[in-house]
Amino acid sequence: MYRIMIVDDEENILSSLKRVLGRSKNIEIETFISATDALKRAQIANFELFISDYRMPEMDGIQFLVETKELQPESMRIMLSGHADLDSVLSAVNHAEIYRFICKPWIEYELIATVKQALDYRDIQLENRILADQIRQQQEELERLK
Repeated sequence: MYRIMIVDDEENILSSLKRVLGRSKNIEIETFISATDALKRAQIANFELFISDYRMPEMDGIQFLVETKELQPESMRIMLSGHADLDSVLSAVNHAEIYRFICKPWIEYELIATVKQALDYRDIQLENRILADQIRQQQEELERLK
């Protein structure tokens, strides 16, 4: 089961995203209008993916995703925006290390595919980290046996 947090200051956007992404049986979605409330939740619950709007009243999406990266560095991050400009995209990529930047209005199948790819990529990263740790342990054990 994957847990996704979606943050947007527009209730209708949250409803639409939850409807589209909630069709998958292996995804649990939590939505927030307030980035501050969402961060409080992220301090006590783990999420595999954070999706955030770029322009929000309390804090922008870049700041929100930077803070989620600090709280949960293994999570994936996607940013949505109806007002995309190159500077905001570059800032999101460089500071929040987002996986993708999706423009509103989104194309439904592309959104679903992007979320699936982000979750698959996260799984691969975790598996690679586990395998690398196992190899290091085995190498250390071999060095001790020499």
